[in-house]
Amino acid sequence: MGVLMSKKQQVEKVQKCSVVVSAFKDSLKDRAAPAAAAETEEVIAENGDGSTDGSHQANKEHTEQKDKDSKPGSLPNQQASAPPREEHKANQEAWGRLRDGKGVEPEDLKKAHQLTPPTFVRPKREVNDDQPVDVPLGQREQPINDEICEVCEVWTADDLFPCRTCTRVFHDGCLREMGYLSTEALQEMRETAHTTSGWSCYYCDNVNLLLTEEEMYSLIETFKQCKIIPESCLVSDELLQYRHFVTKQLFERDLTDEEEEEVLAQFAALDPDKKGQIEWSDFLYHESLSVLQKFRTENSLVKIITAKERDRARAVFQSLDQDKDGIITAGEARKAQTSWFHKINKESQSCSVSISHVGPISESSPASSSSERSRDKAMENDSRPVTWDNFLRESAIYILAARPNSSAMHICLPL
Repeated sequence: MGVLMSKKQQVEKVQKCSVVVSAFKDSLKDRAAPAAAAETEEVIAENGDGSTDGSHQANKEHTEQKDKDSKPGSLPNQQASAPPREEHKANQEAWGRLRDGKGVEPEDLKKAHQLTPPTFVRPKREVNDDQPVDVPLGQREQPINDEICEVCEVWTADDLFPCRTCTRVFHDGCLREMGYLSTEALQEMRETAHTTSGWSCYYCDNVNLLLTEEEMYSLIETFKQCKIIPESCLVSDELLQYRHFVTKQLFERDLTDEEEEEVLAQFAALDPDKKGQIEWSDFLYHESLSVLQKFRTENSLVKIITAKERDRARAVFQSLDQDKDGIITAGEARKAQTSWFHKINKESQSCSVSISHVGPISESSPASSSSERSRDKAMENDSRPVTWDNFLRESAIYILAARPNSSAMHICLPL
């Protein structure tokens, strides 16, 4: 990818030079032909053949013309378009990183970082993706973590940090040298990777990587139409505007007052620290999960779930199935699904077995309103039977939503 980007930058530099040269040629055409001819004859007379100083004079004029281009008042169209062109280039690079699932290009890394981030390959839909998959309830898979670091492929026993979602393990030094995690994220990894709450590696943390090329293209086009600036934070008004546009495009209507309240509640869920804005990654993960929920079937989502996630789902279901008949109530399933959204507090790293590592929604939760609390109580009293297969299919999207390390809630609660 680094080589491809370098070629792209070279092409852009050539294009910029072509613009300057074209402007220089246009200015030469505006000069009177006789004056140009007289000036040429004068230069030849002074220098004999005119080859050296004539070339020097042309280069000097070229330089002077470039200086004029950079001064206010000269070539106003080019001057006006220069900042947008630079901004457009930055946005294009950001869109490129978004399509590739990367946060940074190798040539943008600091010199201290000698390791190159991996190249991600987006998945492809298979013919049998929507077919049911048999996941036995009574058979634990108990996947074993890899023995060598995913980055350097070296074994050092206790110094390896496992991912809670997949079987990959990492050295903290390798993650630091790769420049893929911030200092704060590295410290969080050291504190949580060996605890019950666990830590998701950079593969699993980024749920956007679950989208196919086609799904990603659709999402990017929606972002562009809504004038969403990539890699930027969003305030509540921007999220509302985005939702209005999407609703207008999909359903040809405006958001209702109730739907606007739901958008604001979702904003609060994506802004757990109450900063007044949501991070780009949290917004991207939320929209990516929405795409999965919209375009994928429940069976296809079950196939994305890893062995570790399936084992945790079994543990949750079996803890709810007190009489061991393979059936729980819809209210119990709802309670388990809502617990997927919450990450354990850093102050308390011990908890009982749960697929989400935390308990149900508290009344102080930013996404908890009086209507939602009453709805939760009604759902808890729902006694409809739910089998293990149904529970796993209905919970798949919420299991995926629990992957990011962020404390934000990346998907709406189940109705």
